Amino acid sequence: MHFLSPIIENYIAEHSDSEPILLQELTRETHLKVIQPRMITGHFQGRVLSMLSKLINPKTILEIGTYTGYSAICLAEGLQKNGTLHTIDINEELNAMQKRYFDKSGYGNQIIQHTGNALDIIPQLDLVFDLIFIDAEKTSYNDYLECVLPKTKPGTVILSDNVLWSGKVVEPLSPKDKATKILMEYNKKIKEDPRLETVLLPIRDGLTLSRVK
Repeated sequence: MHFLSPIIENYIAEHSDSEPILLQELTRETHLKVIQPRMITGHFQGRVLSMLSKLINPKTILEIGTYTGYSAICLAEGLQKNGTLHTIDINEELNAMQKRYFDKSGYGNQIIQHTGNALDIIPQLDLVFDLIFIDAEKTSYNDYLECVLPKTKPGTVILSDNVLWSGKVVEPLSPKDKATKILMEYNKKIKEDPRLETVLLPIRDGLTLSRVK
């Protein structure tokens, strides 16, 4: 489902900050070499992530779901000089490609890659995060949230991607559609959770901005 017409989407992109050349190259390579290239963050949402990170100016960032590294580079643009970004992905086949672009971006020394199940890795990280980006297996969103909350402090920002799920969250629910059901539950949960204040933004496929109280 397109929430805005392609004309408006193009106008928005044209009147937002330009996409860095490196990220254009990463997008091209992702489309040429990687399965499901539509999963890549993309120009406009990438600039939104970059701007939010720059406004927050985090010392520590956690990303759940690296894919080919586009969103990690965008988030790293707002890191403090000595800050670190920990990014987790279950697919080790993409590690080398991620690392190559992280190094090209200039943030290679600040981005720490983890491979495996985020629910196993996060409890082992002895860190409190200023900014968290959730963009991995949709059926695990509720579990991811509960896993990251102990690693937050008042003011930590949690971003959740794909929360509109191509508009399926407002359509009749198929009994077999587990991902949509869980995302609907997740959207309700983070809106009502007393630990959070939340606003859902209609950016691309839906981006929720939550702040830990």
